[in-house]
Amino acid sequence: MTVCTAGFRGRTILLATLVSIITTPTALLAQSNTPYGSPLDPNSQQYNSNNSQNGNNGNYGNSGNNSYNYSNMSSRIEPVDVNGNSSNSANNNNSMGNGSQNGYNQPPLGYESVVKKPAPPNEYEKFVESVIGKKLPRFGADLLVPATRDFAAPATATVPPAYILNPGDQILIGLSGSIDGTIDAVIDNNGRIFIPKVGPIRLGGVAYGDLKSVLTRAIGTQYRDFRLSVSVTKLRGIRVYVTGFANNPGAYSVNSLSTMANAVLAAGGPAAGGSFRQIKLYRNGELVSDFDLYDLIRRGDRSKDSVLQNEDVLYIPPVGAQVALTGSVNQEAIYEAKPGEAISALLNYAGGATSLADPSRVILYRLADRGTVGGVEVPRASLASTRVTPGDIIQLLSVGSLAQPLERQAVVVRVEGEVNRPGNYYVPPNTSLSAVMAMAGGLTSNAFIYGTNFQRVSVRQQQQQSFQEAINQLEISLAAAPLTKDSSIDAATGDAQVASARTVLDRLRKAEPDGRVVLDIRPNSLALPGSLLLENNDRIYVPPRPTTIGVFGAVYRPASFMIPANPQTVGKYLDQAGGPIRAGDRGQTFVVRANGAVISKNKGALNQKAMPGDVIFVPVKTQTTTLLGKIQQISTIFLQLGLTAAAFVALTN
Repeated sequence: MTVCTAGFRGRTILLATLVSIITTPTALLAQSNTPYGSPLDPNSQQYNSNNSQNGNNGNYGNSGNNSYNYSNMSSRIEPVDVNGNSSNSANNNNSMGNGSQNGYNQPPLGYESVVKKPAPPNEYEKFVESVIGKKLPRFGADLLVPATRDFAAPATATVPPAYILNPGDQILIGLSGSIDGTIDAVIDNNGRIFIPKVGPIRLGGVAYGDLKSVLTRAIGTQYRDFRLSVSVTKLRGIRVYVTGFANNPGAYSVNSLSTMANAVLAAGGPAAGGSFRQIKLYRNGELVSDFDLYDLIRRGDRSKDSVLQNEDVLYIPPVGAQVALTGSVNQEAIYEAKPGEAISALLNYAGGATSLADPSRVILYRLADRGTVGGVEVPRASLASTRVTPGDIIQLLSVGSLAQPLERQAVVVRVEGEVNRPGNYYVPPNTSLSAVMAMAGGLTSNAFIYGTNFQRVSVRQQQQQSFQEAINQLEISLAAAPLTKDSSIDAATGDAQVASARTVLDRLRKAEPDGRVVLDIRPNSLALPGSLLLENNDRIYVPPRPTTIGVFGAVYRPASFMIPANPQTVGKYLDQAGGPIRAGDRGQTFVVRANGAVISKNKGALNQKAMPGDVIFVPVKTQTTTLLGKIQQISTIFLQLGLTAAAFVALTN
């Protein structure tokens, strides 16, 4: 059996609504103790206009205009005009009152434009940036992003047992057994629902945990042997006011499970001059809760995050004393201090010091006369007793990240290749290369000392910086060079050249230097430079003696040639590869030695004796007068041969 309640319920609710609209102003005038001018004051123009709006839209003939299903939007917290000009809130209540399935109506047009952007930096934030040289965010500001303004409890959220049902809540009753069917009912303005053959059942003021037993007793007066299930399918809409130093103050339509944090975040949070530490909730002119958002953000404590009721007022007071924490803390930010709070309390809000922080002290910069900033050391033992003052800047120094002298550094060296005992060797500071090579058992008979690849981390960092500077110079030159000034190059070709050059530069940016150091070794040396002091993470690779010389680039037959008993000149090997092709640039030919050194034709590379491991390269001939040609030439060399960053920088110069 399906129980239908629409007809009688509609007439009952209509009559009750009309009566409540007529009598509400008088009743509120008689009972109100709210100060004049408050959003809750029934004498205020704001309050009367809101009630007038509700009364004018109270007829149920308008429900057909709201037949669109916006159930998916019922979880939104929506701004409402404080003067009651938005029909959203009023229509919300009407649709609930007639048992409509719509939930909340569509948000007003221009909703996104109503909500302001996050608060701009305040004066203290700008001051901190000027003092420490970097911008610090305000702690908690990461919550105040547009996505968090949809922070309401959804209408389909689990309803807690202690939730008190009130007019506007929609419930679904399922019956089976001697009576089968479902009842989808909305609690009317008198706090009741109507079930045929059972009559009206008062549910207003009933806790959700007691709802099933109340319905079972009422239905049991007319039926036996039935089973009942019940759930809340829609939550009533309420209106609250976010006032004071809110980023977007005003009235908001929320559902009845929303809390203080929901409404404050929907309003964009505190403004630049608003407090995170004292969110006050007023109900009927009385202070109900004083909520500290830091408790929610840092400790997850919502014990004072009260559930809102209709016509509640949230007030955000001015910001308290602001203090900046910077340096070796887990979260650098600007924090708001309550009166009497010590440095240790703010340090806890910052997540404490990092593992690399100085364990003995902090530096406190305090505003003195005429706005000057003076710094003093504060021992860690005094942090709990040192009270902060407005404008303080607290810096935690780092000791773990300090570069230590070489004589204090423990050294791990990786030795591999043509040595008798390749491995990683842990040695004390100031250990020489000869000592490590002795630990590695010395060189094998096949070791090619001249081609030793010695890599160092500190050198790689220097190379990375020089490499980046060289690329930046090329990019700036590319942007400024008049590539199309040649009359033989049209605009389209010039644009294509620029695009091609930028693509090459992007590829160069992805290249990583290897940190190779060109050792001062002669081709006939029998040992490595033993006096070289090693650093941590140095890597030494001794290759086997090569048997070929490579000729690559724009030649007729790129190949590797076996080294004869009597080595020939570089020019002879170039001729063996057929010489440069027509597009090759013989004048830019260069040689990369096995030790990493680069010798250009201008330095007589073609006339020098070729050595084992040499790589001879002939670049493609380009328009050397154009920057594009230079970029293409350098990038081709670098990407094909994998030259070190040091060689790349040398070529760009």
